[in-house]
Amino acid sequence: MLAALVIDDEQFAREELADLLNESGDITVVGEAPNAIIGLKKINELRPDVVFVDIQMPQVTGLDLLSMLDPDNMPYVVFVTAYDQYAIQAFEDNAFDYLLKPVEPQRLTKTVQKLVRNAQKDTLQQNVAAIASESLAQIPCVGHNRIVLLPTHQVESVYSDLSGVHVRSSTQTASTQLTLKTLEEKTPLLRCHRQYLVNVQHIREIKLLENGLAEVVTISDFTIPISRRYLKVLKEAIGLTGN
Repeated sequence: MLAALVIDDEQFAREELADLLNESGDITVVGEAPNAIIGLKKINELRPDVVFVDIQMPQVTGLDLLSMLDPDNMPYVVFVTAYDQYAIQAFEDNAFDYLLKPVEPQRLTKTVQKLVRNAQKDTLQQNVAAIASESLAQIPCVGHNRIVLLPTHQVESVYSDLSGVHVRSSTQTASTQLTLKTLEEKTPLLRCHRQYLVNVQHIREIKLLENGLAEVVTISDFTIPISRRYLKVLKEAIGLTGN
C-alpha cells in the first residue's frame, strides 16, 4: 500500500481526488494540504510515497514545489491540473505523471498501476543495494536473459531517466538495478548533475556555458550536463582550483 499526500488549493478537488485514491485499494491518503508551503512541511513530516499536487496555486506553484524537493529522496510527484500547457515542463522536471482535471477514474487507475509497478522496482533496487559490498569494482547490469558485469574503471557515465538507471561505457550502454545514490557512494563516479554521474578519468573536455552551466564531453564523445551546484566539485576533482 502506497502512502499519498494531496496538495490542492481547491477543497472540493482535493477531497474528491483523495476519495478516488482511497477507493483504488493500492493507495492510502495520509494527508492533505491547501497550498504548496503547507504541502512541503507535510512532505517532510509524513514522508509519503507519492504526492498528487496542483500546479496553479497562489504564492508557490506545484512546479516550484517540485524544484524544492531533494532529488535523491523525493516521492513520486503526479501533477493534477486543469491546464495542459505545463505538461512538457513537468516531465522535464522529473514529474512521474500528469493528470488533467476533472480527473477521470480510468486514467487515474492507470497512474496508480504504474506507481505500484515502479514502487516494486524501487524496492528491488534497495534490496540489491543493501547486499552490495561497500565498494564496487564491477557494476551488475541486466542484459537479455543475462547479467553483465561492467568493470567500474571502464564506465564513462551513469544516468537515470523514466525507464531506469543506465550505465555507459565507450562501447555499450546497459541498465542496472542499482540507484544513482548507491553508485555515487560505492564507486569513484562523481555526481555532476542530479541525473548523471561521470568518471573523471574519461573526461576529454569541459565546456563552460552561460549562467554557470557546463557540459562534459567524454572520450567517446558523449555529452553530459553539469549543473551549477556540482561544477566547482568537478573542477576540483580534475585539479582546477578557484572559480
